[in-house]
Amino acid sequence: MDLKTLRALKPSEYAEAADGYRAVSDMADAARESIGQQITKTMRKANEGEAANAAQKQLKKLSDNFHYTQVECGLVSGALNGFASEIAAPRRRLLEALEDAAALKYPVSPSGDVTYPAGGKNELTGDKIPGGTAVGNNGMLGPGNRRLHGPDSNGLYTPGTGTSDIDPHRGNPYSAKAQDIADRIAHALREAGEIDERYSRALNKLKAAPGLKVDTKTWADAAADTKAVGDAAANYLKDDIPLDKSPAARKDWWDHLTPEQRDEYLAVYPDVIGNLDGIPATTRDEANRENIQLLIGKLSDQDDEKSKMMLDGLKSINYQLQHPDPKFPPMYLLGIGDESNGRAIVSYGNPDASKNVSAYVPGLGTSLDADFAKNDLKRARDTAKDAQLYDSSSASMVWLGYDAPQLPAAEFVKNADVMSAGDAKVGAASYNQFMAGVLVTNENRDPHITAIGHSYGSLTVGQAAQQHGGIPGADDIILVGSPGTGAHHAADLNVGKDHVFVGAAENDPVTKLPNRNEAGGIFTGVAGGGSAGFVLGGGMGGPPGAVVGGVSGAVVGGIAGYEAQNAQADPNEIWFGTDPASKEFGAQRFRVDDGPRPFIDGQGPTPAHSNYFNPKKDEESVKNIALIVSGNSGEIQLERPR
Repeated sequence: MDLKTLRALKPSEYAEAADGYRAVSDMADAARESIGQQITKTMRKANEGEAANAAQKQLKKLSDNFHYTQVECGLVSGALNGFASEIAAPRRRLLEALEDAAALKYPVSPSGDVTYPAGGKNELTGDKIPGGTAVGNNGMLGPGNRRLHGPDSNGLYTPGTGTSDIDPHRGNPYSAKAQDIADRIAHALREAGEIDERYSRALNKLKAAPGLKVDTKTWADAAADTKAVGDAAANYLKDDIPLDKSPAARKDWWDHLTPEQRDEYLAVYPDVIGNLDGIPATTRDEANRENIQLLIGKLSDQDDEKSKMMLDGLKSINYQLQHPDPKFPPMYLLGIGDESNGRAIVSYGNPDASKNVSAYVPGLGTSLDADFAKNDLKRARDTAKDAQLYDSSSASMVWLGYDAPQLPAAEFVKNADVMSAGDAKVGAASYNQFMAGVLVTNENRDPHITAIGHSYGSLTVGQAAQQHGGIPGADDIILVGSPGTGAHHAADLNVGKDHVFVGAAENDPVTKLPNRNEAGGIFTGVAGGGSAGFVLGGGMGGPPGAVVGGVSGAVVGGIAGYEAQNAQADPNEIWFGTDPASKEFGAQRFRVDDGPRPFIDGQGPTPAHSNYFNPKKDEESVKNIALIVSGNSGEIQLERPR
């Protein structure tokens, strides 16, 4: 990338070429979809036997080739568009510098050196100070007015030592302007060269090997930053990545790879490595910073509401990654994906290097969207920051590795009968797998690990804790805003009852849900009372009386139904088992703010349910959580159990 090349370069031509590659990519994609969705399905329905199977395999190969063509041409298009966009700035600066030189009538050499005339006056001789040639960057002066040479391999400049390194043109009024132009030219050429080299390397990797076979090497040559390449290549090397092994086995596999092999896996399978429990946090973060870009690109072309919501969440997380707040611990993206309701695992602080590590599981209504990116990430971030006040070696994570029920807490209070523990049980297995990975990659001899569950997430944590062996590595468990864990006693959670901590606000209705019998009595009473009231009211006052009677009957019937069942039920039982805040459960209940009253204080039905991690709304809860996470649970403020 020299001066002549950069000056003559037309970014628009590269953009036009990008459009051509995009058109080829689109055609290949259409052909692949035609094979997969039309031809193959039709043949599968109409034909059976060895010949049909062989044809299916050939169609699969053809489909793979179209897929590879689609991915490669799409990457070429993206690279050319990126090159056209980035190269425009240094080219513009070069042209501006050349225009300035022309205006001053300073000749510019093909290498970018700028010649300037004699000028000024030598104080000793009275002669004009001679003109000269300014060389970009090499014209900079250091101590003693000696020229700086460089940059070296480390980007450093060093002053010359010879007499020739003393600036003979000092005092020439034209020297500084010429040097400025030369430096601008050199900077533009250097920046353009870096851009050209970077995109050339990327494009060179997109060359396919001869032949029609799409194999491991073919995909390895593809761009390192594409999820599509990784997805396709994974079909060929499923046995090479220990997907069905334990996190400890995966860590051992990764540790025994050469640096070159690791780079290859990161290049071809960033989505797999980035979400694989047992892989070091820094590696997962590196892979997922590429993955999130791919997901954003993928979802940007989709118009359904779910994709739009997920895209908002991804963009918000990506923005936070790109704009870290120095007031908080560094951010690590340990998992990201668009399956089901979305997946995201974010840590504040390095969970491998930190002695104290917590993993918070969100609950009702949580999915990968803008609210999650704003609120749930903030909870983990605030927890990490506050925990570091008591022990600087602390990291806190938010783990959205399961499908939480998509029902807001307010609706849950009204419709608890539709809720089951199914999602929590599925999530519990995934959570334990993740926590096993946290344990094996942590570099400390005996890390202090805390599992945190909020709302329905406390049920997920509770279910995980009741699995054989409990939550891997967990020393403490925190349950806040819990509708129950499915356990009868804190001792069932496998960390010892004194290491189970519960926060339950007095005005949080989710922590006081009726048990199933009581709920059944309410619903039965509402139905029966409403029906009877409607009939009686209608007989006495016509249609208006029927409405009034129906509503009144429903209220009275619901209360009566609840009281009837409550008289027979265990007072410590709520929807998902024993109330974690009760004396019967046996956990340590820590002090939290009562929170706003539902409806009465004008903040909706469940305002207190969301305040446990909010330092502005419940400072006491936040402090107690931070003390537990940092390994200082002996200093928390306790509350009397219910």
